[in-house]
Amino acid sequence: MQKQPSETPFAALITPNAPIAAQSHGGRAKCLQRLVRLDLPVPRTVALSFDAVQSIAEGQMPDLAAVLGEFPEDALLCVRPSSEDPDWGGPGAVLNVGMNDARYVDLCDSLGAPAAAALYLRFVQSYAVHVARLDPDVFDETGDDGPEALSGILQAYEAETDEVFPQDRGEQLAAVLRSMARAWDGTTARLLRQAKGAPVDAGLGLVVQEMIPGLGQGECGSGVLQLINSQTGQPQITGRYLSQSQGRDALGAGAAALYLEQDPRGTALADVAPEAFAELKAHAALMRQRLREAMQVEFVIENGRVHILDGVRVARSARAAVRIAVALAEDNIISPQEAVMRINPHALNELLHRQVDPEADREVIGTGIAASPGAATGRLVFTAAEAQASAARREPCILVRRETSPEDIRGMHAAVAVLTEKGGMTSHAAVIGRGLGLPCIVGASTLKFLSKEKQLVTAEGRVFKAGEIVTIDGSSGQVLAGQPAMLEAALDDAFRTLMGWADAERDIGIRANADTPADAQVARNFDAQGIGLCRTEHMFFDPSRLIVMREMIFAETSSGRAAVLARLLPMQRGDFCELFRIMAGMPVCIRLFDPPLHEFLPATKVGQRELSEALGIPVRDVTRRVEEMGEYNPMLGLRGVRLGVTVPEIYDMQARAIFEASLDVSEDGTPVVPEIMIPLVSAKREVELVKARIDAVAAAVKSERGIEFEYRLGVMVETPRAALRADDIAPHTAFLSFGTNDLTQMTYGLSRDDAGRFMSDYVRQGVFPEDPFHVLDIEGVGELLKLGVQRGRKTNPGVTLSICGEHGGNPESIAFCRDAGFDYVSCSPFRVPVARLAAAQLAIAHNIGQAAAEVT
Repeated sequence: MQKQPSETPFAALITPNAPIAAQSHGGRAKCLQRLVRLDLPVPRTVALSFDAVQSIAEGQMPDLAAVLGEFPEDALLCVRPSSEDPDWGGPGAVLNVGMNDARYVDLCDSLGAPAAAALYLRFVQSYAVHVARLDPDVFDETGDDGPEALSGILQAYEAETDEVFPQDRGEQLAAVLRSMARAWDGTTARLLRQAKGAPVDAGLGLVVQEMIPGLGQGECGSGVLQLINSQTGQPQITGRYLSQSQGRDALGAGAAALYLEQDPRGTALADVAPEAFAELKAHAALMRQRLREAMQVEFVIENGRVHILDGVRVARSARAAVRIAVALAEDNIISPQEAVMRINPHALNELLHRQVDPEADREVIGTGIAASPGAATGRLVFTAAEAQASAARREPCILVRRETSPEDIRGMHAAVAVLTEKGGMTSHAAVIGRGLGLPCIVGASTLKFLSKEKQLVTAEGRVFKAGEIVTIDGSSGQVLAGQPAMLEAALDDAFRTLMGWADAERDIGIRANADTPADAQVARNFDAQGIGLCRTEHMFFDPSRLIVMREMIFAETSSGRAAVLARLLPMQRGDFCELFRIMAGMPVCIRLFDPPLHEFLPATKVGQRELSEALGIPVRDVTRRVEEMGEYNPMLGLRGVRLGVTVPEIYDMQARAIFEASLDVSEDGTPVVPEIMIPLVSAKREVELVKARIDAVAAAVKSERGIEFEYRLGVMVETPRAALRADDIAPHTAFLSFGTNDLTQMTYGLSRDDAGRFMSDYVRQGVFPEDPFHVLDIEGVGELLKLGVQRGRKTNPGVTLSICGEHGGNPESIAFCRDAGFDYVSCSPFRVPVARLAAAQLAIAHNIGQAAAEVT
């Protein structure tokens, strides 16, 4: 348990100047002190420190006579938890401490028998369950309310405990304090708060407050009020009020509760107590101004008089959090920098994508890895062709595959979500899904995939056939039956304002990984500062291009390959022209062809027969060629720069397409300086060979067009050797872009597509702290990155450094990149806002730290 300095008082009456802090007495106690300082009508309250509560749990009770001495002798008391962060929770509040037979008689005279009985009943039930640890079922036969029910529950208590219900207020309070202190140390409570981010030794404070009954003569009751809508963040008075009630009863009272503002649907607090309602609104507005936060006010009305029991931070969705922070800054209550710091970057995913409504019923039929956020509903389809057909009919569909391959790209574009049996956070489906903003679940091992039968089978044996409707929640990793209610994405003015403030603060560039014009447009819409990775191979899987690629593969000579690729040249040039125009002068980094060629050949006999007909060659020649190009481990085989060195005609064609496209677009008045990236480099000589051919193509285009142009050539550092030999490679390049997906895979010797099968077990057993394909491994892969940065800059101080793996959109990884001296990070388009906000927060925190150091 967290210990505090000896000067911290065990128990302190909350006054404006009392020595109370959130770190020693908890957030609730500190908030109540702030309300007292605002001269709000807060009942008299004593705060017990973390040390005091820990001592109580260990059997040492503070001076309860002194605590009770702060209250009138006949006052009823309430005890509530006060953890350092209100989100960490704590034991439930206990109301009406001090209620006994004598007090019941007195209150019958002043409040009436029904109200007095209700107060006593509530306390006895709460005490019996939470303090005496009796089964609530014991009291089922005692009646609901009134004097008869009270008599029955007191008899039941005596029968279960063999003692009469305690009548002394001090004894009652001691038992309540002891119960709450020990509950905080219980295993369940400890695990629950640790799940919310609380440290193991988090302390608990308690507040003892004078009860305002909320029952009795005149207008009495309790309720909660806030000035904004928790889902949207829009100004709106919300909450409920319940006459003749205590605590937060109004929230669970249903139709019996009153509205706050006048409402055509029913009676409101504004109708029955207009002066109290006006006073509450004024109190809430003052709390927002002075506490610098949107607050929910917990209140009691006693014969028309308002009492403020507590103020808590309004619960909010991500979209509401953004609007609240922006509104506070625009009202000059907080600074724009503080508004930026108040938003969790990961929470932006809730704004960027449709989500399942938190209030909707969920029928979970399977789970997997939440690989790409957002939610979508559609009919199950099991092939890319079926997805395209479904899209043509304008029927939303979910593409289900054991694992996706580049051939599935068109089907993924047509689907509204993707579900795979295999894969991890950097598998093909996950990476492409995030790039498209497509909800995606991978590694759904709880489901059985029967591709031939076109069925999904749940662990319980329930069968879902092609055409049935399911929902993919890529934010939680849950596969849901049917069509739950959804919340739409919310990129409103508040979001754009916040992101503008973030951009003014951050000190590292943010680009997007974009392979298509649609991706590039999303990147522009999210204010990416260019394209950091364009994977050109995805452009070749269009049916009209795929057959040309296959012809090239079957060509026997260099000139034959070049002749076939000449037919692809205008298509590639058109692709690049579109990208350059969309990005409008921003940098576009194009990675040359990377995958092994066998991926473009049909694997099935049917496909091979179709190819033999299309090319006019015997089936046996097709089959032999497919077998010749097979590799034991294609991801470590003939791909990337190795292909560029051994089959250079592909890179020649792509370089020409890039140069011609840059000149065509530059004619529009927007200068284009393309960036060409060589993938999978391991040695300086590879760069020299490819660079010589690209320079030759550039010279030829300049001669043909009669126009000079610039371009930048760089290397994608994906192998450990390239990182270690960066000092050899950097002098020949304008930039080094670290592809952390493959670099992590090769550093660990771990397939990024297969890791999802066991990664959760590894993380759970502490082998890895996190999935290294999801959160950058600072100790291992990070060490290679640091060496690459240091050695690359040593021989080429002006080299531009970046990462373009999926880690680029991860806030924790961006912190490493800033510290290591990277110029920019590049990530999937839909992760660009997350990266922009995270980078801004890192810069702001750095500046605050520097300012503090200078003061010191």
